[in-house]
Amino acid sequence: MMNIHNLSISFQGEYLFEDITFKLGNGDRIGLIGKNGAGKSTMLKILSKEMEADTGQIAADKELKIGFLKQDIDFDFGRTVLEESYEAFTEIKEVEAQMESINEQLAERTDYESDGYHQLMIDINDLQHQYEILGGYNYQGDTEKILQGLGFKRDDFNMLTDTFSGGWRMRIELAKLLLQNNDILLLDEPTNHLDIESIIWLENFLKGYAGAVVIVSHDKMFLDNVTNRTIEISLGRIYDYPKPYTKYLVLREELRTQQLASQKNQQKQIEQTEKLIEKFRAKASKATMAQSLIKKLDKIERIEVDEDDNSVMTLNFPISITPGKVVVEAERVSKNYGDNQVLKNINLLIERDSKTAFVGQNGQGKSTLAKIIVGDIKYDGLLKLGHNVQIGYFAQNQAEYLDGSKTVLDTMIDAANESNRSKVRDILGSFLFRGDEVDKYVRVLSGGERNRLALAKLMLQPFNVLIMDEPTNHLDIKSKNVLKEALFRFEGTLILVSHDRDFLQGLTNIVYEFKDHKIKEYLGDIDYYLDQRQVDNLREVEKRTVVKKDTPKQKSHQSYEDQKKLKSLNNKLSNVESKISQLEKDIKAIDLELEINYEEVTSQDNFFDNYQKKKTELQDLMQKWESIQLEIEQFIDS
Repeated sequence: MMNIHNLSISFQGEYLFEDITFKLGNGDRIGLIGKNGAGKSTMLKILSKEMEADTGQIAADKELKIGFLKQDIDFDFGRTVLEESYEAFTEIKEVEAQMESINEQLAERTDYESDGYHQLMIDINDLQHQYEILGGYNYQGDTEKILQGLGFKRDDFNMLTDTFSGGWRMRIELAKLLLQNNDILLLDEPTNHLDIESIIWLENFLKGYAGAVVIVSHDKMFLDNVTNRTIEISLGRIYDYPKPYTKYLVLREELRTQQLASQKNQQKQIEQTEKLIEKFRAKASKATMAQSLIKKLDKIERIEVDEDDNSVMTLNFPISITPGKVVVEAERVSKNYGDNQVLKNINLLIERDSKTAFVGQNGQGKSTLAKIIVGDIKYDGLLKLGHNVQIGYFAQNQAEYLDGSKTVLDTMIDAANESNRSKVRDILGSFLFRGDEVDKYVRVLSGGERNRLALAKLMLQPFNVLIMDEPTNHLDIKSKNVLKEALFRFEGTLILVSHDRDFLQGLTNIVYEFKDHKIKEYLGDIDYYLDQRQVDNLREVEKRTVVKKDTPKQKSHQSYEDQKKLKSLNNKLSNVESKISQLEKDIKAIDLELEINYEEVTSQDNFFDNYQKKKTELQDLMQKWESIQLEIEQFIDS
């Protein structure tokens, strides 16, 4: 389908990647991974022919259709959601226009027996046939189906795209790509603006996609569920394995361990040979043998160990001054956008040094309440901040507020004050903007680099309350871990909006669930919350209504056999719950060990097999729990 051979590209005299070679074939679903700034988005631009490489060739069929979802999209305003989506069908729309023109002529003319009228009848017949082949009679239904899969409601179809946020406009662009029947799909961070339902829908769509898909994403679960191949860009090279992300990491580490062992053994052989050469050189009778050994040594192909790019940003959030005991107090806070009620009569009290998570489906008001607290939007009700409260706010679309015409350095200098302007270069260095990189224009930065710059900019202001709305969007996995550690060390008050369970684990001690215009408080960490909701992960919470575990009410006139059966079912339920609780503790303990000492833990025999076995067993038990619970309810209602 597409062959990429010896591809190289450089910026400001330094190679981003050099002499890269790989192939794309039908059915390939590739996760393109690497650190922020490694060249992932650049690679997609080259594959889409939006950018030219310095050297190398790309061989592909002339008729190959490529669809490219970029992080930054240009939108023509003034169209409805449906009208914008129909832009995917340029050829169909052209045929439609021709058919409409001919039909107008046929309606106006009365010379039914003329050659001209006869030719129009032939033309309309040909166009109708072409229209059918192109899918003209199905495209409107297909469009509505795709839009609904991506979270749009029928009421949204005739609304102007101008009224939607950047995230929803991204969904429209994604819908257009999925409707075009492209041979290759290039998707740059497609899940950043999707809720759980839409992510699951997209996963299922891509699993059945016949062409090739190349996905840049930092969502581990999405990559594992969709991809069958991983290409990592690291230090100008690529590592290509026919495995999804998690399995790739294991293989990559195994290969590196083998390389280290082989290199060590080879080095021993080289040292022994060098000793023999020195020994034989001293004797005239052995000079020929010494020369032979030297030639042998020169021919040895030295084993190289794959380099790892372990450079990470350093991040600490210092607390400014100590605020009063109550940080945020809200009474009867409500917010609606037109007819859409988002929050209704919310009461909230956030105390100093608390660590709070906002969770729930997209559109339930998490970001809205965060914006109300920082004073970005108007609302009904009362909300007041406590004494000496200084808020640091990282918005979900924080990077969009950066000026693309400024350099990285100018962005920071303009945001600094007299007391910290001298520290700007040091702060940028700690966020991996070093040397000439500070002179890059913001518009050429990757999504992850923009997020890093937004975080660096946040360091220039004093705060004791930190509100972060989906801060991990665009961040590579290593940067996510650094951010998590910094938030763990933060001694102030934290409010975190996120749907990433791995990221939330260990960071918060209060969870607020947003649902149906209300919020519900859970006094515990994210694992406690999920345990209360009887689910294994946040995906399950956001994609379905969970059956609450209530003590079943017994029928007033149960026979002895009925009571016996019900007791047996309750015993089974209790037994399964006990096993689930133990497994969750085991998995949590393993996750903690992995964070502390990954290499030692993963070196154990069959570690990943045993780890996956526990997760599979937990999933089976959850299904069994639901089955028994349903049986109890049906038995009671019968």
